[in-house]
Parts: sequence; C-alpha cells; structure tokens
Amino acid sequence: MRRRFTAIGLGLALLVGGSALFPRKVFAQDSSSEDGKRKVRTRVLPEYPPLAKQMNVAGKVKIETTIAADGHVLSTKVVGGSPLLVNAALEALKKWRFEPAAKDTVEIIEFEFSGQGP
Repeated sequence: MRRRFTAIGLGLALLVGGSALFPRKVFAQDSSSEDGKRKVRTRVLPEYPPLAKQMNVAGKVKIETTIAADGHVLSTKVVGGSPLLVNAALEALKKWRFEPAAKDTVEIIEFEFSGQGP
C-alpha cells in the first residue's frame, strides 16, 4: 500500500514538474508566433472530416512535432484529441513549413475544430 502511494506521489510530481519541460502551444489558426517559437512559412488548415462533421464532433487536437533545421516536419506524435479529428490534423501538419533554424526543435501544435469546420 505504501509503495502505491509513493508511486502516485512520484507520478504527480513528474506530471506537475514535467509541464515546464514542454513548449507552449501554437494555435493552428494563429498567424503570429510567440517568442522563441519557429515561425510558420506555409500553413495548411486541416479538412474537417465528413464523419466528424456529420456526428457534430468538435474539439482540439494536440500534436508534438519535431521540426528539422531546414523547416520541414520530421515527425509527429499525437498528444490528445478525438480519433475522428486526429488524421485530418496530422495530414495538414505534415504539409507545414517553418522558418529555418540552427537545429531541430520540438513544439506542440494545436488544432481546434468547431462544428462548422477547422
């Protein structure tokens, strides 16, 4: 029982402390970038999936994105969001291009889908 409480306490400490390690989010619809963020050169908005639209599914999709030094998307990892919306967000994000930088960077990109489209 004591180990269980220790594990829960450790998990909470990592969760709270780990949030400082993740970069701030970028809204897919926001054209300006925050300080320290890579500027987006080419932004492609996701197509609202017909099934999600029909089912009136709305919400946010968060994707951890590794951006190469030359500005293209190297890899993506879904952090959260409806499975009905994730693929549309991933397909759009793979087409994004960022300003070049000295090295690869990792950022959290957030897409917001409403009932009328992205």
